[in-house]
Amino acid sequence: MSNLNVSQTLICAVTAGFALAPALIGNTAGSDAIFAPDAELKELFNGAHFTEGVSVAPDGTVYFSDITFTDQTDMQAGNIWKHNPETGETTIFRSPSGMSNGTKFDAHGRLVVAEGADFGGRRITRTDMTTGKSEIIAGLYNGKPFNSPNDLSIDEQGRIYFTDPRYAGQEPVEQPIFGVYRIDPDGSIHLVVTDAGKPNGVAVSPDQQTLYVISHDNGAMGSFPEDIPLRNGNMALLAYDLSPDGTATFRTVLVDYAPQDGPDGMVVDAEGNLFVAVRDETRPGVRVYTPEGKELAYVKTPDKPTNVAFGRGKTSKTLYITAENCLYSIQTMKEGYHLPQK
Repeated sequence: MSNLNVSQTLICAVTAGFALAPALIGNTAGSDAIFAPDAELKELFNGAHFTEGVSVAPDGTVYFSDITFTDQTDMQAGNIWKHNPETGETTIFRSPSGMSNGTKFDAHGRLVVAEGADFGGRRITRTDMTTGKSEIIAGLYNGKPFNSPNDLSIDEQGRIYFTDPRYAGQEPVEQPIFGVYRIDPDGSIHLVVTDAGKPNGVAVSPDQQTLYVISHDNGAMGSFPEDIPLRNGNMALLAYDLSPDGTATFRTVLVDYAPQDGPDGMVVDAEGNLFVAVRDETRPGVRVYTPEGKELAYVKTPDKPTNVAFGRGKTSKTLYITAENCLYSIQTMKEGYHLPQK
């Protein structure tokens, strides 16, 4: 999540059932098709404040965060919505949400949530979807609260990687760096990336050998009116070598978006391609890259997107997209990557 400008209009640009013109959905010439020629971007829900952190449960239900910045919503405390793709119904799953941002389901079908600042939990929680009970699995590092956990990914050994920048909130920034952390199955917490600038989205490759990190430095740690100038810092998609022991070493900048705004969240398909939600206002949408950073396809979104996730089962080739106050979907030609279920 990169924070909204306080004057930004929160209205989706399309209505339910709207389809983008084919020209706005493109596959790179000479590459395998990512999106079918007749693929449509469909609006599934319109009514949140700022959608983020979409993920799909083993039963196909879609969950996504609704970040209700307190300085814009008269102190609303955040929501997690759930969308039923069979009925089209979207209802509140949890409120208050601890200002949830990124969400993922682990190999046991439990919902893992990055709770941010702005009166949120500033922690990582895990919920048993059968009992409804939640536990805090990371709340402090070196005895101090996190800055604002933003997004997360889980490897096949059950280790959780999460980013910890700050985009909103009045709480003190107590960690000395915007880092990427790893939570091991034994509960220990490790700082694994310190050189990503202001890390946002994060993803583990299907072969478990690469940790992708989005650096999205918007030049501020809170909301500002449009007439206050800000300077972007690093805006890039980064690749790190991920060792079997869970350590990460910087390898390369896959895509540099400067001076435009860079990506927010991302997801990978079963072949290792990256589907990246890019907030560049000159070309907003989902861009698809090879693991080496070559662009394969692009889908323009009516609003600047925040995150993406693949469905499961009947919807395994459906890509869900959060953008501003909406949830969208589009059909792809690729299977999404998910952790093997236990």
